[in-house]
Amino acid sequence: MHCYKTNLSRSRLFLTVYVGYFAPRNQPLTNLYYIGNQQDAFKATKMTTELHIRFYDKLNDFLPYQKRNQWAVYVCPATSTIKDAIEAAGVPHAEVNGIRVNNTFTNFEFLPRTKDRIEVFPLHTQQAPTGMVPLMPALPPVPRFVLDVHLGRLARQLRMFGFDALYERDYADDQIAQISATQNRIVLTRDLPLLKRNLVKWGYWLRSQVAEEQLLEVFRQFGLPETVRTFYRCIDCNGIIGQVSRRQ
Repeated sequence: MHCYKTNLSRSRLFLTVYVGYFAPRNQPLTNLYYIGNQQDAFKATKMTTELHIRFYDKLNDFLPYQKRNQWAVYVCPATSTIKDAIEAAGVPHAEVNGIRVNNTFTNFEFLPRTKDRIEVFPLHTQQAPTGMVPLMPALPPVPRFVLDVHLGRLARQLRMFGFDALYERDYADDQIAQISATQNRIVLTRDLPLLKRNLVKWGYWLRSQVAEEQLLEVFRQFGLPETVRTFYRCIDCNGIIGQVSRRQ
């Protein structure tokens, strides 16, 4: 049996993924994935839950390529909420808009049981089933953003189109999460763990590392073209541009 272990801390939730069959030792690792601390995992083997989970559409971007768009079995501690299980698989709750367990919609606090079949849907997907109960709070009429320290060029571009985009080079993750919660801002980041913080209600992980492509991603994800106001904000300070007299 093959096993792959990352260098995550002991406190992180462990996760084992079985898909298909177990390959012989001379074949590449494709079937068994183990994440976390092995000793802790073996101690907890009598207190685990086996879940069948399938992620849809853009949520597959967070999964290993060979595990996308298919059912997989995830083994996690029996006390895990469905949010814990989803995020242990690598998918941040901030991009999840619907969860269906055994054909019934539920929320992040749900405690799954062994053999539950769980479907997880993102925002804006044609694969969403009829009657899906949205988990993501309604977006503000005029979206406002807070960006991590790697997205300075994207912040300037958003401001160019009139969007309120907070950005500082020294923002820490906890500051960004707090700002997003207190000011109702959407978090934009390339830092995946940031989107797993409980304070974050809305967020998006930029797939591209190119600023122009990132801008298109944000426009599509949040439907921004309808609220564009060019030359409304200063691209340097994010302040609103006002009229001044010639003397000024």
